[in-house]
Amino acid sequence: MTVANGVHADSLITENYVDISRGGIRYLASGPTEGPLLIFIHGWPELAISYRHQLPIFGALGFRAVAVDMPGSGGSVVHKEQSDYSMEKINADLIEFLSALGRDKAVWIGHDWGSVMVWGIASHYPEHCHAVASLCVAYAWAERGIDHLISLVDRDFYPEATDPNGQWDYWRFYLERFDEACAFFDANVDKIFKGLFVRGDPAAADLPALTAGIFRAGGWFGGKPPEAEQIDPAVLDEIAHAAYVAAFKKTGFFGADSFYINTYTNVEYTDRSVNDGILEMPVLFLNAAYDYTCETQRFWRQGEAMRIRCKNLTAVNIKSGHWMQQEKPTEVNAAIAHWLATSAQIWAALPEPDWKPLPE
Repeated sequence: MTVANGVHADSLITENYVDISRGGIRYLASGPTEGPLLIFIHGWPELAISYRHQLPIFGALGFRAVAVDMPGSGGSVVHKEQSDYSMEKINADLIEFLSALGRDKAVWIGHDWGSVMVWGIASHYPEHCHAVASLCVAYAWAERGIDHLISLVDRDFYPEATDPNGQWDYWRFYLERFDEACAFFDANVDKIFKGLFVRGDPAAADLPALTAGIFRAGGWFGGKPPEAEQIDPAVLDEIAHAAYVAAFKKTGFFGADSFYINTYTNVEYTDRSVNDGILEMPVLFLNAAYDYTCETQRFWRQGEAMRIRCKNLTAVNIKSGHWMQQEKPTEVNAAIAHWLATSAQIWAALPEPDWKPLPE
């Protein structure tokens, strides 16, 4: 076994690149190349480095842990048309990426818009899934589009007369004022990540979510750059922050923001799910208790369809904000590892290890 500078080689992270039909995909990887495959998919506005706390841990456990830069972000292809970021097209990219890795199946793990894409893979390509997991975003929910999300808003918390879009006001803002939203993010990249990437606050439970009231406020953060001058060390370090800033200064936010624009196309795609969208494979959902846009305990209707349509569901509550894999990596890693280790269905599907337990 190779050890470099006192660090086991299987826990190192390497940078990689593959070509697929719609352009190149950059990805980070850790662990033995023949290990059982975990593919981590990030959301808005993130990068493969969002999983920097997961890749070396699962690599050291013997998995091949891979995290992509989504199209439109980082070192992956940047498309020029909003329609290129639909679920259907990104899902096809990811299946092609899987094939480029020389594999037919994986355990898919997503966060935020990465979760939406993972749910799409599970419901359209179940034959390519050993199992799926989602951080923060429930199944049969965001892929159903903005109108569906608004129909589930807690009207005791967001009265329709004053907050017709509830916590989804930001999504409506993208649909109606996309260029303005993109321009704001592009002009304030450094402060955007300082203002967005902050730990969850349990004391904010009775306050409107950051994503609510965007129209009234004149845009994200009141239409002005966030006031945060320092990064929140609970979520970011200086190296990660610098990487996010450099990447999005290069690509801009067009690709990441375009995920929201395909909401009605995504609904039509979701309507074509196989098996009526029922998921039979093992599913893990990690609820972020302090993510007041997406959480599913207090706003229980947001997770109701997932509980019905996932026939082998494990749900875990993580006391974190939205950026859980960065804020609470120990808890997230433990939940994923426990799920992988204790699901007989997952173990039966994964390649057999080259060790055997001693006979009793």
